[in-house]
Amino acid sequence: MALFRKFFFKKPPDGLLLITDNIYVFDHCFSMKEMEEDHFEAHIRGVAAHLLDNFGDHSFMISNFGIRDEESPIYHILSEYGMTVLDYPGHYEGCPLLTMEMVHCILKSSESWLSLGQRNFLIMHCEQGCWPILAFMLAALLIYLGQYSDEQKTLDMLYKQSPVELLEMFSPLNPMPSQLRYLRYVSMRNVVPEWPPADRALTLDSVILRMVPDFHGQGGFRPIFRIYGPDPLMPTDQTPKVLFSTPKRSNVVRFYSQADELVKINLQCHVQGDVVLECINLYEDLDREDMVFRIMFNTGFIRSNILMLNHDQIDILWNTQDQFPKDFRAEASVLYQVIFSDMDATTSHITTEPVSHQEKQGLGIEEFAKVLDIFNHLDWLDGKKDTSLHIPQRKTSSTSQGNIDESPADGSETFFDTKEELDFDSLSVNR
Repeated sequence: MALFRKFFFKKPPDGLLLITDNIYVFDHCFSMKEMEEDHFEAHIRGVAAHLLDNFGDHSFMISNFGIRDEESPIYHILSEYGMTVLDYPGHYEGCPLLTMEMVHCILKSSESWLSLGQRNFLIMHCEQGCWPILAFMLAALLIYLGQYSDEQKTLDMLYKQSPVELLEMFSPLNPMPSQLRYLRYVSMRNVVPEWPPADRALTLDSVILRMVPDFHGQGGFRPIFRIYGPDPLMPTDQTPKVLFSTPKRSNVVRFYSQADELVKINLQCHVQGDVVLECINLYEDLDREDMVFRIMFNTGFIRSNILMLNHDQIDILWNTQDQFPKDFRAEASVLYQVIFSDMDATTSHITTEPVSHQEKQGLGIEEFAKVLDIFNHLDWLDGKKDTSLHIPQRKTSSTSQGNIDESPADGSETFFDTKEELDFDSLSVNR
């Protein structure tokens, strides 16, 4: 914290906030007020002019997180000043996170850019509504570079740089539990033989709920589930899709009261890679619905047959804390257990229940920056090219400011399970 405080008290260039050596953020990203278009352009041009006047011998790379399919406004503005701008998505299926492949790409390119010397500045920016993903990526970068090791403290530290209302304004659910899960994935970089590990193809068999929350004072709730992610049966298409959706009008939809100590719901959904699982409360009219909880995870980091999550490890609405039993605490007295089995195409089967395939709006996985067009001398995986790493294309602006060289190889160490993973044999179910 002392190191972070020291950097924050250094006077940065006008319009920027210094995070750590040569890593900056546009200061308006921390504000709750949205700039008008003309004011925004004038502000960005002023920052660019100041940088070129005072740091004319430096090179600048800007990472922008947004919600547009086309090039961002900051892309067009800063391109005129000979600055490299990379546009990235601001969410993944509504969750303020990115796929592990994309996170790896951003972290690797940022590290390589900064390693070229003290005259390379990395500047982060987010469009209106994308502050949560910017905070996550800053935390991931600080952990990846070895500046910090405590995921919770690092993420908290960054969110505290802005008003608390800013996070709640842009994220209806508290995204920190899933973001912390992905920060732990980043922390595994130096302790696994392969990072990030290859995506495992799994079958999400069922979800077990211990203790039932009380929604709308009815003494229970009526849960349905939706699962988003790339279809493992379509390996050439990594665009996230609706993999499973509980039919609202079917005999599997029923009301569970708080007298039910354990609820088990079968899903049997094939998943692979980055997955978003939503549990939703369905009203009695079978039309209206509320979010109960959401989790995002990557199957490559599942090393046992169960993912156990307590109240602090699920994304929930900001105003629903009192709708969960008091036992919903970190002691794990109330657990959400997600049980997996390895997917075998010859023996496993897909649920016979009808599934809705209406997709959510959002940027696809193929939309992020084509970084190789900029850093054409970079071998991504530590000194030798790995043809298994596919970088989806995205428009970028590049100049002749420099090329990234190869990075030193990382050491290989023994893999360990995450805190959320327990052996399946340890699960006891009261019947």
